[in-house]
Parts: sequence; structure tokens; C-alpha cells
Amino acid sequence: MPENEPWDYSLYIPNDLRAVAISRRTLRLILTMHGLIRLVDVAELMAAELVSNAVRHTKGPAALRVCWSPPGTLRIGAWDADPEPPELPVPFERGEELESGRGLALVRACADVWGWQPLAREGNRGKYVWCELAAD
Repeated sequence: MPENEPWDYSLYIPNDLRAVAISRRTLRLILTMHGLIRLVDVAELMAAELVSNAVRHTKGPAALRVCWSPPGTLRIGAWDADPEPPELPVPFERGEELESGRGLALVRACADVWGWQPLAREGNRGKYVWCELAAD
């Protein structure tokens, strides 16, 4: 499938820390098969942080979503069942000594843009945290 055609994958995951590694490996395979190996390292880091937050800070299931929009935007997002907004990223200068809590700061530093939105569907509530990479 050429890079100029859109595609979208979703991986539904249980609330299990092993889901982080599974999500990273799945993302690597998707990007490799679509000829986007140049994005793998940064995309894996961002997906790992988003999925890690989803399974560590919530009690329900989660999902990883990966979308390609021509001419060259990769969107990575994680859905979870907690409608509360994510904690804002701590700047690296102030968070150097922290053992956790730097995930969204990494996402913010590596992504071209990131954000979140609340979700409600069929009586279920949650949120979707996403980031985008330009494939320049």
C-alpha cells in the first residue's frame, strides 16, 4: 500500500502492563509493513508512553490507534475508560529527579502536536490522548 493512501489500525488491550510491549511491537510491524521504518523509533517511544499511562492510571481496558493521513502525518493515540484529563506534562528541567510522570513530557518533546479529548459512546465514557508526527 503506497504512502499516499490513508490507513487506520486499532489494537484493543486489557489492563495489563505487558500490553505496552505488545503495543510497541505491533506498531513497529505496522510501520515497517507500510514502509515507514524511519518513524519507528520515535513512534514506539510515544506509543509506549501513551499506552503505559492508559494501563497504569486506569482500571479498565484500553486501545492503541495508529492512523496515517497523506501526505505524511502519523497519528498515534491511546484510549482508556477514565474520563479524567491527563495530568499536564512537567517540564524536563523540573522533573529531572522524578522516577515517573515524565511520559507526556516525552510525548510533547517528540511530537509535532499532541492533545486529548473526552469520549462518550453508548453510555461509556473515557478519553483519547493522541500525538502526531510529520514524516518529512
